[in-house]
Amino acid sequence: MSLISEKSIFPSRLLSCLIAFSTMLLISSGLSLLEFDESYFFPKSALEVILVNNTSIGPSPNAEADSQESPIKNLAFADGILEKQDGTSEKRDGTLEKQDSTSEKQDVAVKSRAIANETSEKQHIAAQQVVLPPPDPEKTKDEPSKYRKTLCDKSQALLKVYMYDLQPEFHFGLLGWKGSGNQTWPDVSDRKNIPSYPGALNLQHSVEYWLTLDLLASNTENVVRPCTAFRVQDSREADVVFVPFFSSLSYNRRSKRRGKQKGGDDRVLQDKLVQFLRRTKEWKRSHGRDHLILAHHPNSMLTARKKLGSCMLVLSDFGRYPTHIANVEKDVIAPYKHMVRTIPAANSPTFNDRPTLIYFQGAIYRKDGGVIRQQLYVILKNEKDVHFKFGSIQANGLREASRGMASSKFCLNIAGDTPSSNRLFDAIASHCVPVIISDEIELPYEDVLDYSKFCVFVRAADAVRKGYLVNLLRGIKQEEWTEMWEKLKKITGHFDYQFPSQPDDAVDMIWQTVLRKKTTTLLNVHRKNRYSRSSLGKD
Repeated sequence: MSLISEKSIFPSRLLSCLIAFSTMLLISSGLSLLEFDESYFFPKSALEVILVNNTSIGPSPNAEADSQESPIKNLAFADGILEKQDGTSEKRDGTLEKQDSTSEKQDVAVKSRAIANETSEKQHIAAQQVVLPPPDPEKTKDEPSKYRKTLCDKSQALLKVYMYDLQPEFHFGLLGWKGSGNQTWPDVSDRKNIPSYPGALNLQHSVEYWLTLDLLASNTENVVRPCTAFRVQDSREADVVFVPFFSSLSYNRRSKRRGKQKGGDDRVLQDKLVQFLRRTKEWKRSHGRDHLILAHHPNSMLTARKKLGSCMLVLSDFGRYPTHIANVEKDVIAPYKHMVRTIPAANSPTFNDRPTLIYFQGAIYRKDGGVIRQQLYVILKNEKDVHFKFGSIQANGLREASRGMASSKFCLNIAGDTPSSNRLFDAIASHCVPVIISDEIELPYEDVLDYSKFCVFVRAADAVRKGYLVNLLRGIKQEEWTEMWEKLKKITGHFDYQFPSQPDDAVDMIWQTVLRKKTTTLLNVHRKNRYSRSSLGKD
């Protein structure tokens, strides 16, 4: 009896083993799958007990899911990483930092079913992995804390700039600033700590001041600015090496000789600067070709410029430079800082609100190319609705010029001792259509800005023909003038210097120009290197 009983029980035990083995196979195959949806035959709750490593069970989003727009409510910026509330983190490039998970191929039928039955959970996971688009710089004005980390990071900057830590005597020391201890730079996080730049004629050449402040601000947490340029601490990472010498201010304040000096303190600073630069590894690495030097005043860097001609120079024009030292191929033309206040676009006088046809007020008797001013004065001084008088910014001169330009349709920008003058930028700020009579003038950002849309260009030889200029300008009808006026109102911001800088203002536009010039310079260097190997073979 016992023998029969054991034989009858054997099939039952075998069946139980087969069932247990099948169950194990089922669970094992379930664990190998990466994708599940609500229609899957195995309960998800059972797997959650087994998946103790917290591996995501949702599908990896594809390119289409990455590009879709979805609200992301559980992400926050922290040190360049998107931190999620569920404890995972996402880098800016959109890749997830995941814990270990398996990735084996699945059965075709299961894949097809998963694709055909996308669940709300899959969409939620895909939404979490959408890469944040680059923020609009305009929004930083209203939401600085939200965009600060993304905007001002060297990986986001278009131009990485290394700035020498020159002693204060080369920059803010010229403004009377004295740091505490070994402090090299003022703390720009608080405007009260920033020394002001002197006014009057000094201010028109202050580009050195604004660019230096902007670089310092790029490393300052609470200053929001466009991150076109970013200051790096390692020169090997830099696209450009910035030399923070306030050369225009040095010329204006320190160029007078004292005693038996061959030159004033300005010349002493220039000599010290040249000696410093030639000792640095940054200079030796490129012979200064990647260095950026500011010499906006036509007479600044008079002694040093011959030794620093390989650098990229920021100038007002090329009037006093030989072409082998300064030229349009490698150097940057920066606007003067206009002296009159910018007229708000909404308050700008229209054609009929500007009774004066032609306006000019300034020095009439000039040398070199400026002789044309005297000739034009003789031709225009008695013309109806033309204001052509001697004047300066002293006393009430600036106020008078501001009112005069705002009430005039056309403002003359005539060559003086040099091809350019601040008058052009005062006219732009006043929305008075500039009439440029300067055959050798170079203009800021002209590679991206078409001045013919808002300026009138007249050759000097034509301008001095009696009746030519007045007849030309009277012939411009109200509709054509209004088109130029509307354009002026749109582009005026490109010529405004300010701190902090704003998108496409003067500071930002100069950095953009440096970037374009740098690209051209590299192109020329690379082209010259084409046959370097074959040249070596001839020796």
